[in-house]
Amino acid sequence: MKKNPNILVVGSFVMDQIAVMDAIPRPGQTILGDTFSKAPGGKGANQAVQMARLGADVTFVGKLGRDANGQEMLCTCQQAGVQTDWVLFDETHASGCAVILLEKQGGASVQNRIIVIPGANMAITEQDIRFLEEKISQFDLVVLQLEIPMEINERVAAYARKKGVPVLLNPAPSAPLSPELISNLTFLCPNESEAENLTGIQIRRNSQGVCMMDVHAAAQELKKKGAANVLITLGDAGAFFQGESEAYYCPSVPDITAVDPTAAGDSFIGAFGWSICSGHGIAEAMKFANEAAALTVMTVGAMPSLPTRDQVQRFVQERRSGGCAE
Repeated sequence: MKKNPNILVVGSFVMDQIAVMDAIPRPGQTILGDTFSKAPGGKGANQAVQMARLGADVTFVGKLGRDANGQEMLCTCQQAGVQTDWVLFDETHASGCAVILLEKQGGASVQNRIIVIPGANMAITEQDIRFLEEKISQFDLVVLQLEIPMEINERVAAYARKKGVPVLLNPAPSAPLSPELISNLTFLCPNESEAENLTGIQIRRNSQGVCMMDVHAAAQELKKKGAANVLITLGDAGAFFQGESEAYYCPSVPDITAVDPTAAGDSFIGAFGWSICSGHGIAEAMKFANEAAALTVMTVGAMPSLPTRDQVQRFVQERRSGGCAE
């Protein structure tokens, strides 16, 4: 019987504080909102929880403050099955948090604006993660994001490359990437705005959707920068993959009601990583990741919206959305 994928995530914890309103206030304006809630999140923790809920054995390395938010986020990860023995604590910084403004349009909350206060996430040091140099060889995949110090990502990616372990980087929030970091990646997975920031190529949209010529151009530019494989997520337009010689476009799941787009990208990344480590091909992994992300946008909150494998499978059975095109 095939073992579960063994995945290491090095990244962030963020407690999301979510306000839902009819319209984002203008400068100097005060409005009355509809609802307020809190939910554990953070790109690293979200992706770890998503992969664990799909059945992977996930180990998480991140840093929390000694506070109630930190304890709640730690417990949520543990309840999802994430191994947290390597989680670190900072004695001076608070746990990371975020303010999320959700603007309702046509009865659904589909536009979000997010402010992240990193807190303890940015207090991770190279000394904190040095033990990974020897431990990292036991994993099938390493997953990284940019809500922790860049030098930590660079060091972990170098450790993994030296041991022959594939590395997936989700470059969010957007920031410049060094040639050395890019060269150590197996998968570089930006969204369309991050791809534009990394390449200078605008991915345009019109009434027909995303301009695929722009998507192809951005992917090729990232390949020129040294990326082995590029996966660009396109929100409601799906996703595009460019490998060494293969390219795939996978449309999003049609006709769903988006309630909250928060963590949809993290769900996609987590589902794609789990699927690849489970032996699925690129096209199959992209389709599965789109299904997981579709379920995520149908529920408010980051971690609370991340589906289990059974939930995704039931969703797939109910809604066949078509395959990927080469």
